[in-house]
Formats: sequence, structure tokens, C-alpha cells
Amino acid sequence: MNKIRDDILSYREMCDTESVQTLQRGMNFHLNNSYSVILMSQRPNAPYADRVHDDGITIEYEGHNVTKKSNLHNPKYEDQPDKLSSGKLTQNGLFINAVKKYKEFGENPEIVKVYEKILPGVWSLKGFFDLVDYKIVFDGGRNVFRFILRLSADQKTETNTIQSEILHSRLIPTEVKKEVWKRDEGKCTICDDTKNLHFDHELPFSKGGTSLTAKNVRLLCMKHNLQKADKIE
Repeated sequence: MNKIRDDILSYREMCDTESVQTLQRGMNFHLNNSYSVILMSQRPNAPYADRVHDDGITIEYEGHNVTKKSNLHNPKYEDQPDKLSSGKLTQNGLFINAVKKYKEFGENPEIVKVYEKILPGVWSLKGFFDLVDYKIVFDGGRNVFRFILRLSADQKTETNTIQSEILHSRLIPTEVKKEVWKRDEGKCTICDDTKNLHFDHELPFSKGGTSLTAKNVRLLCMKHNLQKADKIE
């Protein structure tokens, strides 16, 4: 079985991968002709309440606020909008429309590429997800959007599309990734390379491996990650 890629990138590498100068927005509808891009964070000081569900394959992603207009304007106290005063759809509105097309008209779900901030300057590619639903949640002070994304069966890479068995796929929790990054000192555990790194399962999913403990996860460079594939060394 092929596995989900867990690439590790700097912010600059992430932008280069998406062929953009900067990724200033967390939500980027149709950034690429074939998919959208979102940036998420589960860190304690993150501005939005993003999380991975207990099933390990579902992301709940909070919508975004309007842009701050002045020092006196705090959008965190306002309901998140789906439209601007001009009637133009916000990023929230564009994602909502995509959900409606999927649920009401039977169109294919919007494919969303998800990056997660692990540590300052360190990002992880979580994979490609299907945008399947949204809801409006009162967070105690205002209404916010929460978008539901499920791990896609098609995990695209630079050269091909990998078919993944969702039942055997589980996203590596953020805390595990942070622990592994610090333990392995940000370098390949085989050759000490610090470039093109990936989070790798020593015992693959297909052999019963788990993502829930750092003991089964390590850093590998691209060369050694591809050589290993799903074979137990």
C-alpha cells in the first residue's frame, strides 16, 4: 500500500511549491487550477480553532475573519462573513459555495491541499482532502464557520497520483510531529541530511503501524524515504 506523504517544508519552500511569492491568507480557494490550499495550526496560540477529529482522517477548519481595517477595528468580535459589503464572496463564501455544489448538485468535492504549521518556520504537508461540509458555530462571542474536510482517496504528488487506503491511513498528530522533530534534531535519522525531509513510519500502516506515538515515527530524507517505501527494514 502506498502511504500519505508527510513532507516537511520551510515557508519559502511551501510558497515555491505552490508557485506563489507569498501565502498571506490561510484560505486560498482555487490557488491551483485543480485544488485549493489552506494553512492550519493546532498550536496553543493559533488564531483559529483548527483540529483533527479522533478518526484521524477528518479536519475541522475554522473560517477566517474579515481584514482588519484600522487599529480601532477588531474583526475577532464580528461574525465571520461569507460576503463583503460589495456582495463579493469572501474566502469563506467561496468554500461554502463549493460545499453546496457537492451536497446539493452532486458535483465532485473541492480538493484541498492542507499544510500545517508545526513550529516557527516549519510546515508539514498533511495531504489532499475533500471539502465535504460546513457548519456555523457560536464560539461564545460570535458565529464562525467550521469546514469539514476528509482525507481524499487520491493523494497527488509532483509526478503521479497515489491511491491510498483511507481505512489504514491516520494523520500523524501535531504533538507527535513536534516531538519527533526535536528528538531527531531536524535531520534524516540515516544520513543526517536536513533537506527534503519527511515524517516516516518505521512500521508502516499496512503492517499495523501507528501514528499515535513518536516511537514509530522518524525523520527521513526523500532518498531514504523512497527507498524504504512500505517495506520493513
